[in-house]
Amino acid sequence: MRYGTTAGFTRRGFKVPGLGLVTCTMAALMGAVPGYSQETAKVALPDTTKCPDVIAEVATCYTAKHASGAFLLAALPKNWNGNLVVFAHGGPDVAPPTAIRSQADLTKYSYAVKLGYAWVASTYRREGYGVGMAAEDSDNARRIFIERIGKPKRTILHGASYGGLVGAKTIETYAKGADGAANYDAGFFNSGIVAGVPQVHDFRADLRVVYQYYCKNLPRPDEAQYPLWTGISADAKMTLAEMTKLIDECTGITKPASARTDAQKQNLANILGVMRFPESMLVRHMQASTLLFRDIAQRMTNGRSAFSNMNVAYKGSSNDADLNRNVVRFDADPQALAILKAEGTPTGQLPVPVLSIHSINDPQVAVEVQTPYREMVHAAGRGDRLVQAYTDENAHTGQSSAELAASLDSLMQWVEKGVKPTPQSIAAGCERWRATFDGLCNSHPEFSPKPYGTRFYSREASR
Repeated sequence: MRYGTTAGFTRRGFKVPGLGLVTCTMAALMGAVPGYSQETAKVALPDTTKCPDVIAEVATCYTAKHASGAFLLAALPKNWNGNLVVFAHGGPDVAPPTAIRSQADLTKYSYAVKLGYAWVASTYRREGYGVGMAAEDSDNARRIFIERIGKPKRTILHGASYGGLVGAKTIETYAKGADGAANYDAGFFNSGIVAGVPQVHDFRADLRVVYQYYCKNLPRPDEAQYPLWTGISADAKMTLAEMTKLIDECTGITKPASARTDAQKQNLANILGVMRFPESMLVRHMQASTLLFRDIAQRMTNGRSAFSNMNVAYKGSSNDADLNRNVVRFDADPQALAILKAEGTPTGQLPVPVLSIHSINDPQVAVEVQTPYREMVHAAGRGDRLVQAYTDENAHTGQSSAELAASLDSLMQWVEKGVKPTPQSIAAGCERWRATFDGLCNSHPEFSPKPYGTRFYSREASR
């Protein structure tokens, strides 16, 4: 049996004993959930797939592939409370998407399904950078859930890491439908890169030139040269493993400190001293400052630089004067910069309430990204719609299920009852949710992040 397409979503080979049975099964599954309609049930469900073990007994999972190439994964709890979480994942990925890409995210954020929320996520249609593209893919997941599974009472956009930036753009772009009805009721971000591009990638431009100053192997002097703002040459076939080997050659990053040569120790100390992030993040950030930068140059800026380090004074090395005198310098093309900012920077015009939580010791996305986001939201006159709260884990997106549950619950109280949360009320809520979920409550209600320029090298004065 073959079914047609809906909104670009293709169904093939789904065997149903009878459409009436699907309707009956859905009606039984939904119960008396407000917003559910028999019209929704008349469309065949997506294919079922194995749920992650943590929710296998409490939910049914569905999978599909959108015509764009993006893969969808949905989980419908048997005790659905009528609300939907649309999840935007981290990245950007350097490998093409797969059907199982979102399984790990569903496992990690299974607390929402256990609380009765339906959950849906889309991969992004291709690997590489593209905030607007990823926002469209995420909203497609919402649309398909409604068309093929059920219409929710409330819809929350949850973005993690890079997905925080994607989520911020999603709610700004797709908050309301053509009929004026709300598509999203709130936004929830954890460890989100909410400050926007190119600001959050400027430090990776610094890393690219600082690394090359000390290591001189990407490219080597006898290899074809290319502008470092492109990350890596356009035709390079380098894998992450091959890149790690080069980084290890220079710094000994994969070896115990005792196994590193004196030169490697010095190179690593200089790079980390200037860049101000832990050594565990060196390979990850180098991956972004090479492969991601090439993607930005090729797909977004028409081969022009959107980054500049012309006025940056690097500090923290064994010889700052020599570093600043000889490091590669480049300037940003105004049009390329404008393209990247328009595509990847939120406006701060929050159409719905937003709760953003972040660990003060996040090793990958510095907590200081929350400061420019708060500033742009307040500049747009929407400060009353933003709450920021802080936890204390030494891991990226490392918040516990209790912390996440407290945040989501507080956000829903804000949406449904008008009770705006505070960092203090979220912290208190976490302690209550520990009776249901494992994990500590590392809340810091008193914390306020410093300006972003105190963590990395600021460019705002020159932009």
